[in-house]
Amino acid sequence: MAAKATTAAAEADEAGGEQEGQPKRKLPLKLIIIAAAALMGVVGVGTGGYFVFSGKKAAGPEQAAGPVAKPVAFLDMPDLLVNLASPGGEGKHYLKLKIVLEVPDQALILQIQPLMPRVMDAFQTYLRELRPSDLEGSAGLYRLKEELTRRVNAAIEPARINAVLFKELLVQ
Repeated sequence: MAAKATTAAAEADEAGGEQEGQPKRKLPLKLIIIAAAALMGVVGVGTGGYFVFSGKKAAGPEQAAGPVAKPVAFLDMPDLLVNLASPGGEGKHYLKLKIVLEVPDQALILQIQPLMPRVMDAFQTYLRELRPSDLEGSAGLYRLKEELTRRVNAAIEPARINAVLFKELLVQ
């Protein structure tokens, strides 16, 4: 019985010690500062080793400006006027487009011009299938740009253009 009382008293002291507000043991502040400094040193050495052994340079003022962009060229397309598909014969809707092709360099324009009838045919067949609702909102215009760019690139392959740009777009 005395052994049980001693064990119970020891458990009460342990439980009571935690409950009386004695703080749990924390890491000393010096140890935390030393560990943080060591971690920063390891990261610094690793980063320096990466740049030395990989042959890359750290971004400096001359590299931050980025590479100089090559000038692009623009090719005006003939104006397009097509009637749109009208569901249920609701009346006639027309689409008038003035398009400019953005090409990577001036030399590509000379390669595209002989293929212009093929490009115009690809545009006409696609645009005549559109409904007025397909061109609503910015999402509709974005899809139209992407589809026309894809069709131009297919028609002039292996050459590629950067983008189709709208100078004028009118749906009536």
